[in-house]
Amino acid sequence: MRHGDKIKNLSRTASHRKALLNNLSCQLIEHKKIVTTLAKAKALRTFVEPLITKAKENTTHRRRLVFSQLQDKVAVKELFDVISPKIASRPGGYTRVIKLGTRAGDNAELAMIELVDYNEIYGNGIGEAESAKKKTRRAGKSKKVSETTETSAKTDGEHSEEPVAKKVSSKAESKQSDADDLTKIEGIGPKSAEVFHNNGITTFVQLSKLSGEELKEMLEKSGGHFNALDTHSWPEQAQLAADGNWDALKELQDRLTAGRE
Repeated sequence: MRHGDKIKNLSRTASHRKALLNNLSCQLIEHKKIVTTLAKAKALRTFVEPLITKAKENTTHRRRLVFSQLQDKVAVKELFDVISPKIASRPGGYTRVIKLGTRAGDNAELAMIELVDYNEIYGNGIGEAESAKKKTRRAGKSKKVSETTETSAKTDGEHSEEPVAKKVSSKAESKQSDADDLTKIEGIGPKSAEVFHNNGITTFVQLSKLSGEELKEMLEKSGGHFNALDTHSWPEQAQLAADGNWDALKELQDRLTAGRE
């Protein structure tokens, strides 16, 4: 009987399980989101979140503690220098697990685990400017409610005086900004999107006109760690996004992530 046995062993020995969680943690820190099985994602969440909490205090001692677990200098540097300032005001709950259905072949349950503050689509990331002001969850919540109430009252007053043409144009601009979110392409993260923006590629139409080899070469010239990215499907995904065919894009992305862990 399993009374009191709360550790998810994942059918592995202790050393094998530790190595697995170390590797998954490094990949999550580097790419900000990964696709794996549901059991591994749940085990990874309890393993990586205490490490992220340690990274809030950027000291040599904390860096050594995290490095003793991850054994990866690049991941430790990314965690303390890039991720830590972004999640400074979040009191836990740094990751999100999203179920993706079952995998063809072994029928395993798939899930995507991601860092909450790096999901631009959901829009619940906390900015660095807000993090300096926000001290407690309750105080920040009440302050945020009051600010949103004031801004909504101001915007209501402004909208009542705006002409209809200006309202239509503002809606069109907001839709255009949503359509040009390059991170909606499977495999493109915030860093890759930043490289493309620096090279003048800001829309799905521009992205679809380039080949996978040209995109790969552009990323490699930026000097980042993009060697493991597969860019061949990006133009096809960008064309579907440019046409507004989101259902076909979702089906294509599901096929691309079906065999990935």
